Amino acid sequence: MLMGEAQVTGRRERKKAATRAAIVRAAHELFLERGFDAVSVREIADRADVSPTTVFTHFPHKEALAFGDEDVRHERLVAAVTDRPPGTSISAALKAHYLAELAALGSEPERSLLALMEQTPALAEYAERMWFRHEDALISAITAEFGLTGPSDEIRFYVRFALQIQLGAARSADPEPTIDAGFRLLDDGWLRYQRRFG
Repeated sequence: MLMGEAQVTGRRERKKAATRAAIVRAAHELFLERGFDAVSVREIADRADVSPTTVFTHFPHKEALAFGDEDVRHERLVAAVTDRPPGTSISAALKAHYLAELAALGSEPERSLLALMEQTPALAEYAERMWFRHEDALISAITAEFGLTGPSDEIRFYVRFALQIQLGAARSADPEPTIDAGFRLLDDGWLRYQRRFG
């Protein structure tokens, strides 16, 4: 790619990211002001100074506007496993990641958005579906680490149950004991399975 083309591409990507951020900011402001169901996509577009078509270019569903950092959360979750320090178990890495993510939800505006999600059935359902979209990426990462050509049933079950632990903890008033209990139960069988791979 030539220097001029790279500059144009970089400028285009920055503009796209800025537009996306403005849409998310407008959506969050309106959702917190009036509630998710009372806000239309056109109102969000107007506040962000874009067209409704532009909103849908960046976010295929209205529910996705409440989770504008979905891609970043996905990358952080997978990196918690693939980039964990040597000697750290997969469960320990996920546990630390869950606690850090939940701690971040304790500050504004995340706390208010979490409360909004819990009060809005459509958002709660979307959040759960979104969370389980990470399943295949985690399964692939663990399968590769173990040097397998394809995922085993044990890996599939481990990932599904490990993701479920975070959902339970997010609904708990005291998430750390919930996470501890979940991984304590899960690891009893998982550690025996891991020993096959050294």
